[in-house]
Amino acid sequence: MIVFRDPAEVPAGFGPSVVAIGKFDGVHSGHRAVIDRARVAAMDDGARVVAVTFDRNPLALLRPDRCPEPLVSVDQKIALLAEAGVDAVLVLRFDEELAALAPEEFAQRILVDALYAVCVMVGVDFRFGRGGAGDPAFLTTFGETHGFTVDVVGDVQGGGRRVSSTWVREMLAAGQVEDAARLLGRPHAVRAEVVHGLKRGRELGYPTANLSTDAEGFIPADGVYAGWLIDEGTDAGRVRAATRYPAAVSVGTNPTFDDVPQRQVEAYVLDGTGLDLYGHTVQVQFTARIRGMVRFEGIEALIERMDADVAEVRAALQPGA
Repeated sequence: MIVFRDPAEVPAGFGPSVVAIGKFDGVHSGHRAVIDRARVAAMDDGARVVAVTFDRNPLALLRPDRCPEPLVSVDQKIALLAEAGVDAVLVLRFDEELAALAPEEFAQRILVDALYAVCVMVGVDFRFGRGGAGDPAFLTTFGETHGFTVDVVGDVQGGGRRVSSTWVREMLAAGQVEDAARLLGRPHAVRAEVVHGLKRGRELGYPTANLSTDAEGFIPADGVYAGWLIDEGTDAGRVRAATRYPAAVSVGTNPTFDDVPQRQVEAYVLDGTGLDLYGHTVQVQFTARIRGMVRFEGIEALIERMDADVAEVRAALQPGA
């Protein structure tokens, strides 16, 4: 997949293209419905599928007080769009200059001049251009005179509610990672470098990979989870195939010892003796919540609970569980 960070990077004559536009935060099932429609349309037109998105939520600039925490980082989003089957991604820097563009300017510069769009896919609530003046109706009219059609893709519904990034965020904040996975179409994941911690897990018999506190991705509610650690394999500049390990994952501030100032994600690889992941970038996927985070009275009670947690994690990760 090709990644462009500016319309000027798109080579002349790049098109024709079928363009899907949106924030794509989380690349959930609603987003993939748009992309799937774009892929079908591209087959009919012999075109490339291009996702146009932004380097931040526009609210981060326009209404920072109302801007939610993103579900995924830009790099995670790009990887997820690649998995969804797009041929190229154009990541637009959402700054004051872009926000000030009239809808006509945005459509001309991005869709016509850069991407040679023959079809544009948007959601029903899509807005663009200065003051949000552009909408699907405007885009349809503009396309009629500039060589592209517009396909407005309806919402994906589930449980009597529209599938949205907001709904996924609510579920993760409540620790409902299994329900979130149903909306996402995959387990939610955070990504970070493995760093040195207090090494208390090793002392307790459960050595953990501690993720840097600047992890990419929305961190679910505090607690213990069953999940997977995916080692992306970056080691001293050498890249090898990613490796997936079953893991018991802890999120929180370690209330039993009360000496971890920030929420931390750490993963114990089941039976992972001898692993050295320091300096590696890993993904931690959350598949099931085992329990909430609690404070234990003494180390013996903590270790007893950790033994039970690992047994529950092992059972939860069994095929068909």
